[in-house]
Amino acid sequence: MGTGTELDTGLDTGLDTGAAEAATAELGAEVAADSVPRADRRRRTGRWRRALLAALVTGAVVIPLSAAAQPEIPAPAPAALAPLTPATLDEAYAANRANAGEASRMAAANGDDRRAAADRAMADPDRNLLTFDGRGEGQATEVLGDLAHADRVAVLVPGSDTTLDTYDRFRATALNLRRQLTRDAPDSRTAVVSWLGYQTPRTVSTTVLTGDRADQAAPHLREFIRQVHAVTGRGAHITLVCHSYGTVVCGRAAAGLAVSDIALIGSPGTGVDSAAGLRTPARVWAGRGADDWVGGVPHVSADLFGTTVGFGTDPVSPAFGARVFAAGDVGHSDYFTPGTASLANLARIVLGETSEVTHA
Repeated sequence: MGTGTELDTGLDTGLDTGAAEAATAELGAEVAADSVPRADRRRRTGRWRRALLAALVTGAVVIPLSAAAQPEIPAPAPAALAPLTPATLDEAYAANRANAGEASRMAAANGDDRRAAADRAMADPDRNLLTFDGRGEGQATEVLGDLAHADRVAVLVPGSDTTLDTYDRFRATALNLRRQLTRDAPDSRTAVVSWLGYQTPRTVSTTVLTGDRADQAAPHLREFIRQVHAVTGRGAHITLVCHSYGTVVCGRAAAGLAVSDIALIGSPGTGVDSAAGLRTPARVWAGRGADDWVGGVPHVSADLFGTTVGFGTDPVSPAFGARVFAAGDVGHSDYFTPGTASLANLARIVLGETSEVTHA
């Protein structure tokens, strides 16, 4: 469950596809069980929990192997910054670029050429980084556009497998949205922010099936939205554009958040049963492409050994109650591809052109 341009991995391409497909098949049978007697439903519940547990065990075996191949990457601590305001933006951008440059030199000295190149790209004078932390898998927040004068801001929240090493793919989604906004409304004052402000889970792991990473991320996303308003003013319209596991993050952060719209794409669920359960005054949108593998993953949740696994109601289902928009035939990694219905509708949502949004 990853970013709009990441490698299209997940239950359909995991290291043990047999276990994942078995889990999906068992869970899928449960979804349509409304007309089945209660005793049969209980038996099916037991079966899909066992199938899900098998998939979790597979993930638990995979994680130590993949983690062992990821040595810690040295980098300086994040730059010390003054509180964000329109007057301090340039100072923050400069400090974070300098930090990225130092991180690149440290990574190169450590023999990690891939990270050194990624950090070096971040240090480019044309990049506007609100935050940067090159340690470990890394985090960064980048602005495309003039944030200080923007009255409409899109904040992109990525899903799994998004790190500094894969950040260019995430940035490409932000660039595509930024270009679409400029094309549709050349005189508008918009900005797009790519927010990699949390440690995303790996697609093939147990962490992607629980809300733990989202729980850790949500306070940081709330604080970031507060900082955006400190720069733009409270009158700015902010849209959260949340992809895959990022929709779980947005679901955790949504309550009372000062945003105008929340768009959920490729969502495995948000952890609540309905849009009303998000406890947000924002308009809640949901879209899923016809070729997105998430559509084949049962949207359920279960308690296993005291841990909630899965994220509940499908956001594009009538039961959830979101405004469902057309996404066309895109796959899980294609929502921001130029020329797609999904990108066109996301731009309309950000621009407040809600009557122009096409519906599924």
